[in-house]
Amino acid sequence: MLAVLRGRGLVMKKFFKFLVARRLARTPIGLAVLGLAWLQRRRRMQRAQPEKAGSARRR
Repeated sequence: MLAVLRGRGLVMKKFFKFLVARRLARTPIGLAVLGLAWLQRRRRMQRAQPEKAGSARRR
C-alpha cells in the first residue's frame, strides 16, 4: 500500500511539472527559462556519468 502511495506522489509531481512547463512555454521569457533549465540538467547528467559518455564517443 505504501508503494502505491509513493507511486501516486511521483505521478502527481510529474503532472505538476508538466503543467508548469506548459504554462511557462506560453511566454518568450518562460521559453528562455525552460531552455536554461534544460541545458543545466543536461550538463549535470553528463557530469554524473563521464565514463559512459566517454566510452560511447570512443570506438
